[in-house]
Amino acid sequence: MLTTDSLRFAIGRWAECLPRCADELNALDGDLGDGDLGANLIRAAGRLEEAAPQLPADVGLALLRCAQAFTSVSASTYGTLLATGLMAGARLTKGREAVPWTEISVLLEAALRAMMQRGQGQLGDKTVLDAVEAARSATAGLAAPAALLDAARGAIAQACDRLRDARPRQGRARIFGDKGIGRDDPGMVALLRLVECLQPTAAP
Repeated sequence: MLTTDSLRFAIGRWAECLPRCADELNALDGDLGDGDLGANLIRAAGRLEEAAPQLPADVGLALLRCAQAFTSVSASTYGTLLATGLMAGARLTKGREAVPWTEISVLLEAALRAMMQRGQGQLGDKTVLDAVEAARSATAGLAAPAALLDAARGAIAQACDRLRDARPRQGRARIFGDKGIGRDDPGMVALLRLVECLQPTAAP
């Protein structure tokens, strides 16, 4: 079951693992954006870690606190979209202290819809939205955390491969036109790394 303790575990893993991914994400973002994606995620993880001990048992309220912590340190479009997704999940889980793992795909669908509305993006634009959709589709019906993580990681990696040679159609990346062809989208890779950090095989 997804509980606030599950969220605390995830936050701890991100705080440990993200520093190892930061240079890669900054470099990817530097090719097509501001070059600070990794740094922003590290700051967000730090703020989440500070908030973790005081998170309420209500999963929805805990997710809302996570969204608020995220927005307090990241004014980027990516940070705004992730916070929007967390708030969508918060609305569906408010009032519950345990959520079945089988609902993860439902939460991801709600997050995706909210993120698409907020960012005015579409699937196929080569953005984090494509990664969220890949994870949503792959996790439908799964009930074990390890299986959920494996499925999400594999699906997001495949989405990165599928869209690598596509031209970006959203965000700052689209300004660079053909330069984005043959390059991974930083936001998609960032979500992949966030999932990988949660896997048991991730180095401490």
